[in-house]
Amino acid sequence: MPVDTKTDVLNTADTMARGYGFDGFSYADLADSVGIRKASIHYHYPTKGDLSLALIGRYRHVFLDRLAQITARDTSASARLLAFLDLYRDALDGGRSLCLCVALSVTQGALPEATKSELARFHRDVAQWLETVFRLALSDGSIRAVTDPKAEAQAALAQVEGAQIMARAATDPTRFEAAIDTLRARAI
Repeated sequence: MPVDTKTDVLNTADTMARGYGFDGFSYADLADSVGIRKASIHYHYPTKGDLSLALIGRYRHVFLDRLAQITARDTSASARLLAFLDLYRDALDGGRSLCLCVALSVTQGALPEATKSELARFHRDVAQWLETVFRLALSDGSIRAVTDPKAEAQAALAQVEGAQIMARAATDPTRFEAAIDTLRARAI
């Protein structure tokens, strides 16, 4: 089934934002990549702020769906944590890319308030999911040394997002692995 223009623009912008940063491409770059005129992009997304909001909104729903799939599939806290780490590892694409949430987070100054709010919702929702993982670990014992699930969740999210930035900056995925090793090693 062919992808409609609006979705094609969104897919291409997602790839460009992850690879170059949200400030690293223009509507002219996007139009050239999609093979349409800039006016067509403006028709669907009048401003780059509108595009950023559409990107993070879609990303948030897809990511939360993946977390729901992990919850349904994996019964232990450690399996859920390791699957979560895999999501961030996969998004790194060998050090060539970032998760969209990370790519947008590093350019927050250029984002409209609506996008910043949606990005904050994304981080809040992911941290809440991680908190449930660490709460489960208190009862199933599958993650070592859990003391404060809420604090653990905030630290884990910061750790994986920071690890992505380090690995992307060096185009070296081993930096991601080294940075998350303490999390991975706690899983039993």
